[in-house]
Amino acid sequence: MNIHEYQAKQVLKAFGAPVAEGVAITSADQAEAAAKQLPGPLYVVKSQIHAGGRGKGKFKELPADAKGGVRLAFSIEDVVKNAKDMLGNTLVTAQTTDAGKQVNRLYIEDGADISRELYLSILVDRAYGRIAFVVSTEGGMDIEAVAHDTPEKIITVVIDPTAGVTEADCAALSDALKLEGDAREDGKSLFPALYKAFVEKDMAMLEVNPLIVMENGRLRVLDAKVSFDGNALFRHPDIKELRDVTEEDAKEIEASEWDLAYVALDGNIGCMVNGAGLAMATMDIIKLYGKEPANFCDVGGGAGKDKVAAAFKIITADPAVQGILVNIFGGIMKCDVIAEGVVAAVKEVGLKVPLVVRLEGTNAELGKKILNESGLAITAADDLDDAAQKIVAAVG
Repeated sequence: MNIHEYQAKQVLKAFGAPVAEGVAITSADQAEAAAKQLPGPLYVVKSQIHAGGRGKGKFKELPADAKGGVRLAFSIEDVVKNAKDMLGNTLVTAQTTDAGKQVNRLYIEDGADISRELYLSILVDRAYGRIAFVVSTEGGMDIEAVAHDTPEKIITVVIDPTAGVTEADCAALSDALKLEGDAREDGKSLFPALYKAFVEKDMAMLEVNPLIVMENGRLRVLDAKVSFDGNALFRHPDIKELRDVTEEDAKEIEASEWDLAYVALDGNIGCMVNGAGLAMATMDIIKLYGKEPANFCDVGGGAGKDKVAAAFKIITADPAVQGILVNIFGGIMKCDVIAEGVVAAVKEVGLKVPLVVRLEGTNAELGKKILNESGLAITAADDLDDAAQKIVAAVG
């Protein structure tokens, strides 16, 4: 689960991280009062969407030379003007689709005198099986370019879970970021605080970009991006309340209500599969034959008829879907249950696009019999390769 920048800063502040004062607003009418709560005279007006690259983003409804989704304002009047400009408009960034995201919230924040911009993130490093800090002296909006062009400038510090962030870890991180004086002292408290927040709140990723050294030599979290492990949200009702469903795909929201693993993608072939590995293989072979998957959808190993029908309805509701591939390898999941779910869903919502079904494993013959006797326009496939070729050919 993702949250907004202003929410992430509230979480991190509770663990002792240094953040600027700020006020979140949802209406331009609130901008003046929000700015008056801050010291000024420099303010930062920040679009709050679940995507990075906001500073370099472009608003669809504004002229091409208009400022991006993060703007400096040197007066309260500027804050109000920018708020009116940004709220309700669609921001397109390098991390959104071409459709962009509508800006429904702004964060009005006190400005900072910046000396240096650094990069810091915390994540689970699968290679080590441990939590790790990833840091760089090259912070700011172009960290992706740094990773591509000068990967040697990105340094990883792996944390021993039995010891936590030690003095040696703090020294290693400070050295990597070239921190001195007050900033180095701040790091001794900031690095353990961020690690503590990551662990205690079951975060999946914590990114501070930039982490700044101010002109006075102190550290500050200038931007923060945080995501949480959805499987652990039951332990954190306070975090669960921060969810903003307006930032999520409607199909993914519905899928979560059915406990389906569903991720919307940009292609035109809908996929319904049981098992994450098989789902990945299905998407790969669709791409191999020249088309793109419209979604990742894993119905799981123990899905019933209703769950299968729900998954099928979600896939068919996507206007981008021009064909559907159902690929089931029956183990715990029985092929006849899948077949019954598909038939029930098709009878309810209709079938306006080609449908190819590959069934193998437990009760596969019974499943095929159910499909064949349904009277529906369903194309059977012998194996995954055959299924992929048939759905790609059907879509054209």
